[in-house]
Amino acid sequence: MDHAIRTTCPYCGVGCGVLASVAPDGNVVVRGDPEHPANFGRLCSKGAALGETLGHAERLLHPEIRGQRCDWSTALDAVAENFSRALRQHGPESVAFYVSGQLLTEDYYVANKLMKGFIGSANIDTNSRLCMSSSVAGHQRAFGSDTVPGNYQDLELATLIVLVGSNTAWCHPVLYQRIRQARETNPDIKIVVVDPRRTATCEIADLHLPLKPGTDGLLFNGLLAYLHDNGDDNPHFIKAHTEGAIAALAAARASAPTPAAVAAACDLPEQDVRQFYRWFSRNEKTVSVYSQGVNQTSSGTDKVNAIINCHLLTGRIGRPGMGPFSLTGQPNAMGGREVGGLANQLAAHMNFEAASVDRVRRFWNASGTAAQPGLKAVDLFRAIEEGRIKALWIMATNPVVSLPDADRVRRALAQCEFVVVSDCTRATDTTAYAHVLLPASAWGEKDGTVTNSERRISRQRAFLKPPGEAKPDWWIVGEVARRLGYAHAFDYRSAADVFREHAALSGFENDGRRDFDISAFESLSDEDYEALPPRQWPVTLERPEGTARFFTDGRFYTENGKARFVAATPRAPGNPVDQDYPLVLNTGRVRDHWHTLTRTGLSPKLSMHMLEPCAEIHPQDAQTCDVRDGALVSLASRWGEMLARARVTDTQKPGSVFAPIHWNDQYARRARVDALVNPVVDPLSGQPEFKHTPVKLAPYRPAWHGFLLSRRQLAIPEVSYCVRATGNGFWRYELAGESPPQDWARWARALLCTPVENGIRAEWVDYLDRGAGDYRGARILGHRLESCLFVGPGPDLPARDWLASLFVREDIADVRLHLLAGGPPSQKPAAAGGLICSCFGVGKNAIIDAIREKQLGSVEAVGELLKAGTNCGSCIPEIKALLRQAQSAA
Repeated sequence: MDHAIRTTCPYCGVGCGVLASVAPDGNVVVRGDPEHPANFGRLCSKGAALGETLGHAERLLHPEIRGQRCDWSTALDAVAENFSRALRQHGPESVAFYVSGQLLTEDYYVANKLMKGFIGSANIDTNSRLCMSSSVAGHQRAFGSDTVPGNYQDLELATLIVLVGSNTAWCHPVLYQRIRQARETNPDIKIVVVDPRRTATCEIADLHLPLKPGTDGLLFNGLLAYLHDNGDDNPHFIKAHTEGAIAALAAARASAPTPAAVAAACDLPEQDVRQFYRWFSRNEKTVSVYSQGVNQTSSGTDKVNAIINCHLLTGRIGRPGMGPFSLTGQPNAMGGREVGGLANQLAAHMNFEAASVDRVRRFWNASGTAAQPGLKAVDLFRAIEEGRIKALWIMATNPVVSLPDADRVRRALAQCEFVVVSDCTRATDTTAYAHVLLPASAWGEKDGTVTNSERRISRQRAFLKPPGEAKPDWWIVGEVARRLGYAHAFDYRSAADVFREHAALSGFENDGRRDFDISAFESLSDEDYEALPPRQWPVTLERPEGTARFFTDGRFYTENGKARFVAATPRAPGNPVDQDYPLVLNTGRVRDHWHTLTRTGLSPKLSMHMLEPCAEIHPQDAQTCDVRDGALVSLASRWGEMLARARVTDTQKPGSVFAPIHWNDQYARRARVDALVNPVVDPLSGQPEFKHTPVKLAPYRPAWHGFLLSRRQLAIPEVSYCVRATGNGFWRYELAGESPPQDWARWARALLCTPVENGIRAEWVDYLDRGAGDYRGARILGHRLESCLFVGPGPDLPARDWLASLFVREDIADVRLHLLAGGPPSQKPAAAGGLICSCFGVGKNAIIDAIREKQLGSVEAVGELLKAGTNCGSCIPEIKALLRQAQSAA
């Protein structure tokens, strides 16, 4: 096996270190880096399965213009010519870039420099707008800068951890494992989860506050008033290091005067509210961790400041084990913030004040540098629809799936005069609208840096050769810049060249007046860049090893050096529920998938945990809507509609629906949840309200249901419901339709190819009960099962697990007679019941059987017997839930 390369995971904002090796057979072996300070060797289920996602079958390998392959020079000329035409005819505000937290910092820097420095427009925004821009705005209002005060170690030093709007167990699993381990080491640590849903994270919670959606700000305003009334404020810190406390307290008291009033407004038991407030009062070492549940609302910035206010009042910031802590969603959302990837940032944590514009203009030697903010994501795509943006470049993101009111985004791109997409994936919902496609390098091929949630800069290193003609994003942007006439400013030879310039800008005329400063790296040699270890910024000549915490001296980045309390008056969500749309839609991630499935959708392990888009609803709402668990349902809002599989669960708050963000037209039909999401945004941050859209839910009753397993990826004829998932040696399709074919056997044979393949004659085995509406068919090629189709009038079809297991066999002669029964010869279904442990392929039923038969009473006992939960730990909350159910049943 080749020498392991140290690199960084491309998924969430934890920024885990990875050791990647290429085995002699060409497969990539991935394991956690025990020396990386973010994860110390841990990986989640997604990180552990990275080796399964590196194939080339889905890759964009060559430049294309209008679907036709061309060479790089032709494609780059086309991009430059179309942008030049728009600039000549309509000016710099007629063009835009939409970029991504998947880009490396070096890619981000070059794109931002071209747009803001030389094109002269700030119309470059990033998909990070969708996940953490409210946190940026909140930081800037309170601290005068977008500064994350603490680090991951604070989670292990705290005695109270408050997790607000964060399903840490699934969305930041390695941090969840660090918290869990800290709790085991110190049982006195208290954990509070603030979330309308009872998520997997609640398995370690001492207190769960399932508050009414949208009332987080009111809860923390109430906490601020309680802390003041209880004498927990820090008078010295407030006087010496803050301003605005009186106004903030007045606003808090006006909206949340007493715990009783808070409990009533948040729909919580008063004793639980008081318990939370008491614990916060008594634990100086408190860390308040917040994520998308806070950010992704139309008042997200105010909610961030309501949380920060509580830490300023008590002086709990800038010291070990305490402080507000924003967990970012993407691997390099922080790096994008550093370079100025947001439309309202300039560069290097500088905004558009005249002095900053002049400074950046002189550093870049770019007289036309943009002097005012550009269009934020939702406004940007509205401008595209209105025809104000004539040329658009989308990099490493999929806005047709991920933006709110996604059907409007689709319409906007369809009428845009010129769209270029640079991506590593050939077929996405967004690439379908590109006039030019540019193949970009992917993880494992790219070289550069990323910054995680604790400000730690880590290297991503290449260990694979890019396939086809794929190129790094910084190179692609630089080549277009040259063609636009800016060759002198984009003469980079390597990612290291870009990084050195980025570092130099961070220190240019800084003198400690700006938080972001990595000027110690501006003279870094290529060799030192290659060997660069993880470092937390700022990294200066005075602090070459980096900086663990900010604000240790009580000095902030406002004009007077004092932190600012913000008087936050809670606002209701932008669109209230009503009689027509009585349920609140909340969207988010699931454990084993990421964004729009372009990576995790390739992994059989990751695809098995949750195969289909789902809609989680409380039993009360299921009864009201006449929906049963496992049935198909229709979800609709004023903006769009989707189909999903119902999951009836009391973990969901009555009146709410949860649906995952991942599915799209490449993996499912009518499953893009963001087509339903309202386009209301926070007025300060521009972040959309993904957590609160009024919807209605109804049973979806198709005429037939079915599933199809095939060794080949198929183009399924138009059916109402079609979801595909990657299996081990096969593709799985879940199907449903409103009108069945006249002849199922003919439909199946037409779909599943010719009777002879590679000289081997295919054999068909099938069964039809026309009166009952049942059809079952299997195609056998040689001695192997090539495909099978099962159809019935309802969803009660054979379990897929036994049939799926046949695709790894070269000879099925011993079970051929049982194919159409859909079960093994024993007639005892070998169903997994859904995958729980992705690392070792352990299903739900296997764990339930082991608990019952072996009288297992702990996660450790289950792990010792089945290995489940012994690797990444992401499945431990689900194993605990099964143990709890077994104990309850006993």
